Amino acid sequence: MSIAHLALYLLPTLLLPLNAAAQIVARGNGPEPSTLDPHRCQEVACGNIVRDLYEGLVAEDASGQLIPGAAESWTRSEDGLTWEFRLRPGLRWSNGEPLDAPQFAASLRRALAPQTAAPMAALLRPIANAAAVSAGAMPPERLGVSAPDVSTLRITLDEPVALTDRLLLPIAFPVYLPALAQFGTQHTRPGHLVGNGAYVLQTWTPQASLELARNAQFHAVATVAIERVRFVVTEDAASELKRFQAGDLHITETVPPKTLTALRAQFGQQLRISPYLGSFWLGLNLTRPPLRENPALREALVLALDREILTRHVTGLGEQPAWSIVPPGTRDHRLPATSASNWPREQREAAARERYAAAGYDRERPVTLELRYNTSTVHRKLALAVAAMWRQTLGARVVLRNEEWKVFVQNRRARVITQVFRGGWIADINDPLDFLATFSGRDNPLNTTGFADATFDALLQRAAALPSGDARRDLIAAAEAHLLAAHAVVPIYFYTSKHLVDPRLRGFEPNPLDHHASRWLRWDHAAAAPPR
Repeated sequence: MSIAHLALYLLPTLLLPLNAAAQIVARGNGPEPSTLDPHRCQEVACGNIVRDLYEGLVAEDASGQLIPGAAESWTRSEDGLTWEFRLRPGLRWSNGEPLDAPQFAASLRRALAPQTAAPMAALLRPIANAAAVSAGAMPPERLGVSAPDVSTLRITLDEPVALTDRLLLPIAFPVYLPALAQFGTQHTRPGHLVGNGAYVLQTWTPQASLELARNAQFHAVATVAIERVRFVVTEDAASELKRFQAGDLHITETVPPKTLTALRAQFGQQLRISPYLGSFWLGLNLTRPPLRENPALREALVLALDREILTRHVTGLGEQPAWSIVPPGTRDHRLPATSASNWPREQREAAARERYAAAGYDRERPVTLELRYNTSTVHRKLALAVAAMWRQTLGARVVLRNEEWKVFVQNRRARVITQVFRGGWIADINDPLDFLATFSGRDNPLNTTGFADATFDALLQRAAALPSGDARRDLIAAAEAHLLAAHAVVPIYFYTSKHLVDPRLRGFEPNPLDHHASRWLRWDHAAAAPPR
């Protein structure tokens, strides 16, 4: 690393005061973001920041409602296959250069080019020729995007879908391609990153924080109240809480595992809990022994966990015990009937031991499993409880492996040394296929279990081609039931979003996807400061 690059990383951002008068907001953000390239972003930690640095054709308001973004308006053809977006006049990149429709088209081609290896590319597959472009069978120029003029972007689809929902995703954001050409993978670093969002990247101190400043070129800069935003790496919930209590953070990414009653008594209105389209499960590596070709063992692991105890005493923040994948309230979905969820605990545990024996194990010949999770107080506490239940009910030996986020993600994706691992999915769009598609195709980089089933894939493909309605809902239900019957994962709970928010901060509104862009935040100088 050069001296110049080192200086960009180590600028003394902590010298800036954290107070409302300075119009600065400090946000806990979980693990270090793996990237700030929107086309390669797949986790919450990078998504929170990327949504401040870039803006797509469409955007979300504070409550999660769709609003115009870089496009001021759009139209759709009668058959739903052709969309035209009219860009706002005078759009500019953060470096002051004009941003036009041909650049949006070029960015979408780059997002789906095979060399980009975009993990969320499947969500743009409805665009004409997207599958062939992603597979390298067609050049990116054949993608169904074009710019009839500098202010109009035309997108042609192979199948009618709610395209605007998908254009909210980071993979649909524009990337400043000259910086990519000049700096390669370093194009997302301070001094190199050029965006079009409400903020620009100022500094990035690895494993500590990233600081953003208000983008003077943003088309709605006059409505952006917060001048600077600091995203702080907070992998440990207990440490994050201490920083919030000390006034070093104004928003936390999560809260430590305490009872809901205790948290409400301690924090009152600072505690924000709301429904959230997210599922937590433990993934099972189906590509290697002992879980490969052993559905009886996988079923035993599913049955042996008491989700009521885990959600009441371990997580304890209103999470709903889960026996399936797609959260309740997701559009075009109904929760599948799972008989075991209604059994008394004794019956479930007896069935778990029966399946364990059918798999060839007992207390004298126990299975030994590694359970991997990324650094987090909550994940560690849950892993300990799960290991204890499997040991008590089945006699299984469980070795816990804690890994830093980036290492954990790499190992999970590689499917080489993993056996059981922390998994789950937070919705990118309000569609059950967003959850189920993560298990489609063994070559899918999101399919960390290695589940491969032609029937399941065909059901998803048929559902994706249908508009909202009963027929689509039936296909989705059949696909989820097929996945659950294979016991590729151990469902545990459906998420709630949970944050602590400084009571002087306005614009932090509950929404199903838990997206909270900094452009909507503002300080209320008349409000009382929180107790410390």
